Amino acid sequence: METVKIIECPRDAMQGIKEFIPTQQKVNYIQALLRCGFDTIDFGSFVSPKAIPQMADTAEVLQQLDLSQTESKLLAIVANVRGAEDACNFPQINYLGYPFSISENFQMRNTHKTIAQSVEVLQEILSLANAHQKEVVAYLSMGFGNPYGDPWNVEIVGEWTEKLAAMGVKILSLSDTVGSSTPETISYLFSNLIPKYPEIEFGAHLHTTPDSWHEKVDAAYIAGCRRFDGAIQGFGGCPMATDELTGNMPTEKLFSYSNSVKATSNIKAMSFESAYNEALKLFQKYH
Repeated sequence: METVKIIECPRDAMQGIKEFIPTQQKVNYIQALLRCGFDTIDFGSFVSPKAIPQMADTAEVLQQLDLSQTESKLLAIVANVRGAEDACNFPQINYLGYPFSISENFQMRNTHKTIAQSVEVLQEILSLANAHQKEVVAYLSMGFGNPYGDPWNVEIVGEWTEKLAAMGVKILSLSDTVGSSTPETISYLFSNLIPKYPEIEFGAHLHTTPDSWHEKVDAAYIAGCRRFDGAIQGFGGCPMATDELTGNMPTEKLFSYSNSVKATSNIKAMSFESAYNEALKLFQKYH
């Protein structure tokens, strides 16, 4: 039986909310997610509080989580070396997530660095992670297209995959940063990259409208992808998308899809239902 890894992303769901969500509410929600059986929880980020005020309390949230009863691993997003150093102080964190854009424009907007500078930062983060027994998840932002007018084609994605593999990246999540992916592009990229780089675990961080989720997940799965990022009800996601219906891939859809193809996701249905209800209560309060 095939196993699908589902990565739940409460950080992605929360970070765009303007009103500050009290730390205890974040802790309670992430605690509910830790009971579900997700492979990984993208729970917070060590970035400048000025850039993302909602995540200013990530360290406090982490200190209050009870990890004694969970199999799920924790992932924190970092945007620079300082953030990675902060995250490395916490043994509870398994993964450092680094958004690496193949769009010069988006890299500047997102981290105020050129691509060349970003390569140097990633190299340092890989060294830090190695020294602290952590793994790096590199997100290839603009993995499926580019709305900013930078050159984009599947060959460019292939070239960057080659470079990141040579640097030692072992987990590479292709990110559909503005919801522009099509089943054809998804299928082409994964079916070409996965066999070419057997040492890399490829993931899909897809954004979607409510009516196109299935064709996107299906294209990735058929092409061999077994790692998917989601957020309950598709909350959060895609402030740069042109269509306001575009959001994160809804986790419940990933769960139902994996059931439909008889793949195991290790998600406990009862715990997931409880976390789903918590998400509704939390996000409807702040939306």
